[in-house]
Amino acid sequence: MATSPMLRSSPIASARSHGATSLGMFSFEKLNLHNRRIQDNILGYSKHFQNGSLIQLQHIKRLQPVKASSTGMPQKIHRSASSGNVRIGINGFGRIGRLVLRVATEGNSVEVVALNDPFIDTKYMAYMLKYDSTHGRFNGTVKVIDDSTLEINGKKIHITNKRDPTEIPWGIHGVEYVVESSGVFTTIEKASAHLKVVHEEFGIIEGLMTTVHATTATQKTVDGPSMKDWRGGRGAGQNIIPSSTGAAKAVGKVLPQLNGRLTGMAFRVPTPNVSVVDLTCRLESPASYEDVKAKIKAAASEGPLKGILGYTDEDVVSNDFVGDSRSSIFDAKAGIGLSASFMKLVSWYDNEWGYRY
Repeated sequence: MATSPMLRSSPIASARSHGATSLGMFSFEKLNLHNRRIQDNILGYSKHFQNGSLIQLQHIKRLQPVKASSTGMPQKIHRSASSGNVRIGINGFGRIGRLVLRVATEGNSVEVVALNDPFIDTKYMAYMLKYDSTHGRFNGTVKVIDDSTLEINGKKIHITNKRDPTEIPWGIHGVEYVVESSGVFTTIEKASAHLKVVHEEFGIIEGLMTTVHATTATQKTVDGPSMKDWRGGRGAGQNIIPSSTGAAKAVGKVLPQLNGRLTGMAFRVPTPNVSVVDLTCRLESPASYEDVKAKIKAAASEGPLKGILGYTDEDVVSNDFVGDSRSSIFDAKAGIGLSASFMKLVSWYDNEWGYRY
C-alpha cells in the first residue's frame, strides 16, 4: 500500500450497487459472509494503490461474452438464491491477484472460476501460487490440467492470456464479478481510515506525513541505473532510501477538505512486507493524545470502520502484521503528543493482505 494506514484500503464496503464496481484490495476475510451480503456490500468507485494495483469488481452479465473494461458497466445479472457461490474472475496474477485467489479458497462463499494474465502461463501460475516468500506455501492443492486450465483444491479455473480486457470471455465462464488486479486500470490512490477519524473528530489544520515503506518490486537488488530517481537506483537490501510518496495527495482526493493541508515523503527500508505511516499534525480542536487514542479505539471497535481500522497498545513490530486483514492498525504506544494541538500519530498498513474501503 502506498498511502497510509491512515490511508489504505481494501474491499468489502458498503454501497448498494449492482453495476461495475471497484474495491481497494479484495480482502476476502470479509467474504466469509453470506452471498447476499457480498452482493450488497460492494464499493461503487475505484481506488488506487501506490504499488500500482487496483482491485476493480465488475458485475458481469451471465452466460454471454462480455466486453468488460475499467470503465464499462455490464448489465445487471439476476441470480437465483440456489445458484451457489458468487463466481469471481481475476484479471492479473501478480502479487495481489495471487493473494486474492489464496483468500478466496479459505472461505465457502465465493469461487474463482476464471483468471486472465497475458504474461504468465499455467505452469508458472501454479508455481507462484504454491510458493510465496512472504506469506508461505499455499495451504491446498494446485494442479496444471492443460494450457488453459488450473485445478485448485479440486476445482477447475479457466485460464486466458488476453492483453485487451475487452477480449476476455468472462461471461462464457459465468463470471459475476471481476477483480481487476493487473495494475493497469488505476486512477486514484487508496483511502485512509485512521486519518478520517482524526479529522472528523478534531479537525486537522496541517500535517506532515512520512511513510516507512517495505521494499517494492520496482527497486534494485544491487545499485543500478535509475535516471528519474538516482537514489531509487541504489540497492534495496543495503540502504534506507528517501523517496517521494503520493500518500498526502491521495488523502486530499478522499477527503477534499484536506487538500493543500498535507504533504509528505517516504523512506524505503530493506524489509519484505508491511509499512508504517507517521503523521505529525496540528489539530483545530484542542485535545490530548489520550483523547485522540480514545476516539480511534472507539472507531476501531464499532461502527463502519470495525474490521477496517485496527488499534493496538502492545509492543508490536512490522512482522506482527503479516496476514492481518485490517487496512490500518493504529499504534497507540508508538505515537506521542507534544501539546493540546500538536502530535505524532503512527499506524501500520500495506501488508498486501488487508486492504479495505
